[in-house]
Amino acid sequence: MASLLLQLAVLAVALVAAALILIFIVAFITATKMPSLYRHEEEKFFLNAKGQKETLPSIWDSPTKQLSIVVPSYNEEKRLPVMMDEALGYLEKRQRYGSDKIRVITLVKNRGKGGAVRMGVFSSRGEKILMADADGATKFPDVEKLEKGLNDLQPWPDQMAIACGSRAHLEKESIAQRSYFRTLLMYGFHFLVWFLCVKGIRDTQCGFKLLTREAASRTFSSLHIERWAFDVELLYIAQFLKIPIAEIAVNWTEIEGSKLVPFWSWLQMGKDLLFIRLRYLTGAWRLEQTRKMN
Repeated sequence: MASLLLQLAVLAVALVAAALILIFIVAFITATKMPSLYRHEEEKFFLNAKGQKETLPSIWDSPTKQLSIVVPSYNEEKRLPVMMDEALGYLEKRQRYGSDKIRVITLVKNRGKGGAVRMGVFSSRGEKILMADADGATKFPDVEKLEKGLNDLQPWPDQMAIACGSRAHLEKESIAQRSYFRTLLMYGFHFLVWFLCVKGIRDTQCGFKLLTREAASRTFSSLHIERWAFDVELLYIAQFLKIPIAEIAVNWTEIEGSKLVPFWSWLQMGKDLLFIRLRYLTGAWRLEQTRKMN
């Protein structure tokens, strides 16, 4: 009996080892060496107030504004107008803006949320770049909290710093409103983020993040993940490059209309987290110097 149990244990260990080796091989073989920074011809222009085509600027140009805001939008015709009204109302009080305060970049194909944010970042003019979700879940005046958090990190090494909005302080309240299954998924995801990729940041997924121009160009130039888990890789890259990161509590309200399908989206993100770690670990992905978009 003892001999049989020993054989079964050895077989189980061998199967687990074989599965891990297979996962490593799949992660390495399916990885692209560097993220594609290709921009279609139609994505190099925007329409100005007169309906004329103008060439989009590049993040590698000198900044001409204090702040750029990137809002990824896909089928957001119901939620986006409300968010934009609040954002513009707040920004108009802070500073007077010209007729080109809003620029719409239409992508030829769906690149995912991370891909859309990256294209917006690469077309930004601001000294600082803010990522904000189209649902308006985070109240826009909280950008001042991120600005203070960013300034508190000074002096910035190589002019790089990031301030992340965080909902971690609302976790207990959100758990009371969630099902046990969704709470379990949330804790599982947080554990995988901590174990595989990012240490010290409790909420990696809040869409409200403020980056200096240099930090945005360095991190987004190396970004591979274009779907929901892109925030995790972004912060993984930032920590690897030793970019200082502040996590700042922000006001947040859940807005109906989320594109996330709880189980399958979390499963996809879990796979992405595992592959992020394995691909950097095996050298399939390497962090290189910033390169300009072709």
